[in-house]
Amino acid sequence: MARAVPETHGEILAAAARRFAVTGYKGTSLQDIARAVGCSKATVLYHFANKEALLSELMAPAIAVLEALDARIAGATGAAAQEIAGAGFVDLAVRFRREIALLRGEFPDLLQQPAFAHIQEISERLIAAFAGHSDRPSARIAALVVLAGIAETCGEFIDIPDDELRPALLAVVRRALEPPVT
Repeated sequence: MARAVPETHGEILAAAARRFAVTGYKGTSLQDIARAVGCSKATVLYHFANKEALLSELMAPAIAVLEALDARIAGATGAAAQEIAGAGFVDLAVRFRREIALLRGEFPDLLQQPAFAHIQEISERLIAAFAGHSDRPSARIAALVVLAGIAETCGEFIDIPDDELRPALLAVVRRALEPPVT
């Protein structure tokens, strides 16, 4: 018996997420996604203009939360900026750790794509907030290590319960960041 051709938007997104997780974004073709869904490449292209559009839609909820966090840290300084950035980014990373896992190792390349170019600017503002808006190299280094470490940890530990992962990450953030100079 022939399998019904799944042509729904959601099925293509789910198949793309699974393929990206296995072979990475760059290592996955639209044909791979079509084959995983059981449809033609033309069907995938009917729903999505290209592979970047597929990834953009997969990442849209996480990017919206990141943009909201960016807005929350905009007016904060010193310890308040660190607290907002730390708790906000930990919450985002824990909530969207499957999406983070999809991008592990490919994040720098993805930032070169037009749909994700603004993420680099947000990352810079997050690093500044994590550093308490300090210009001290040691504060900025700690901020970058913490930011990258949170993302890497959440991508690695997908199966740890949220209520266990979140407090562990927040404890690391508080220990690793330098207090702002007042």
